[in-house]
Amino acid sequence: MNRTELESPAYELHFESLRDSCSACDFPCDARGQVDMDRLNESALRLYLYARAVIGGIYRFPSVRRKAAC
Repeated sequence: MNRTELESPAYELHFESLRDSCSACDFPCDARGQVDMDRLNESALRLYLYARAVIGGIYRFPSVRRKAAC
């Protein structure tokens, strides 16, 4: 990730639940879907690692998408 992407990531890695559409989770990433795990807080890091571990069982394969503008 370059410095600009770290300061204000324009993308997010989106994990959609296979079971419940309200249980999706998103993590800041670069355009290639790379998440800087060192920048996640402890609870986000745990959720990110969990989501990766249960792809195909709980979550679909993640997709990279543009972060929604506020």
